[in-house]
Amino acid sequence: ALLAAAVREGANRSLAVLEDSLRLAASEREAAGAARTAREEMLQRVRADVETRARELAELTDVAHRDEVARAQQLLRIEQLETRAIDDLGLDPTVLLEEFGPHRPVPVVHLPDADVDPEAPTEVPYVREQQEKRLRSAERALSLLGRVNPLALEEFAALEERHKFLVDQLADLKKTRTDLLEIVREIDERVEQVFADAYRDTAAAFDGVFPRLFPGGEGRLVLTDPDNMLTTGVEVEARPAGKKIKRLSLLSGGERSLTAVALLVAIFKARPSPFYVMDEVEAALDDANLGRLLELFKELQEDSQLIVVTHQKRTMEIADALYGVTMRGDGVTTVISQRMREDVSA
Repeated sequence: ALLAAAVREGANRSLAVLEDSLRLAASEREAAGAARTAREEMLQRVRADVETRARELAELTDVAHRDEVARAQQLLRIEQLETRAIDDLGLDPTVLLEEFGPHRPVPVVHLPDADVDPEAPTEVPYVREQQEKRLRSAERALSLLGRVNPLALEEFAALEERHKFLVDQLADLKKTRTDLLEIVREIDERVEQVFADAYRDTAAAFDGVFPRLFPGGEGRLVLTDPDNMLTTGVEVEARPAGKKIKRLSLLSGGERSLTAVALLVAIFKARPSPFYVMDEVEAALDDANLGRLLELFKELQEDSQLIVVTHQKRTMEIADALYGVTMRGDGVTTVISQRMREDVSA
C-alpha cells in the first residue's frame, strides 16, 4: 500500500511538472507567434516602403532622362542655328548675337511708297511675338517671289545646246523619212511594173495553154482589185468544154489539177527558167489529158531541163534519163539510172 501510494504521489508530481511544462511551452509559442506576426507586419511595411522608393526612383530617372533628351535636342538645335547662321548669313554666331540679339533695338522698315511720319520712332524694342509675326509675313512674301536659281544661266545654255542638237536630229530624221518614202515609192512603182508585166505575160500564156489542155474550154486570169496592183489578188476562171461553171471549187479533182498545171505551165512560158522541178503533177490525169500535158512538157524541154517525179510510164517514155530508187534483197536501197537517149549531153 505504501509503495502504491508512493507511485501515485510520484505520478501526480510528474503530471504537475508536465502541466507546468505544457503551460510554459504554450506561453512561449504564443509569444513566438506574436513576435512572428510583428515581424511580418514590419516586413510588409518595409516592402511597401521599398516599392514606394522604387517608384520614386523610376519617376526621377524618367524625369532625368527626359531632361537629358531635351537638353540634347536644345544643343542640337543651337548647333543647327549656328551652322545656318554661318551658311546662310556668313556671320559668326557670336557676332550675330552681339549685333542682332534681343538686347538690341529693332529698326522700323517702311514700304518704299508708304507715307512716313517724321516723328515716328525709327527703332523699337525687341518683342519676340512681334518679330515672329514679321518673320512669317516676310516668308510669305518671299514664297510669292519664288525660288531663285543661281544656275539658271548655265542650265539655259545647256538646254539651248540640247535644243539645237534635237532640232538638227529632227531635221535629219525628216530628211531621212523623205528619202525613205521616195525609195518606197520607187520600189512600189518597180514592183507594180514588174507584177503588171508578169501578170500580162502570164495571162496571155494561160489563154494559150488552157485551151490546149481543155479543148473547147475557156480559161483566164482575173485581178481582184485592178486599181491597186500592189494589194490585188489573182483569181483563176476555168470553164471546161460543155460546162458553164467557172469556179475551181466546182470542178472535179482531175480538172482542178489540170487547171493548176495549166497555170504553172503559163508561168513557165511567161518567165522561162533553166530548171523546172515537178512532183507527180500528172498523177490525177487520165490518158487523154496526160497526152496533152506531155506535149507541153516536150515544148518546155526545148529551152529548159525538167526534173519530174512520176509513176506514169508515158511520162518516163519522153524522158532523156531515168533515176529510180529500188531495194535490194538485203534491205538496202539503191539508186539506179538509165539514159533513154544517147544524144543528150551530160
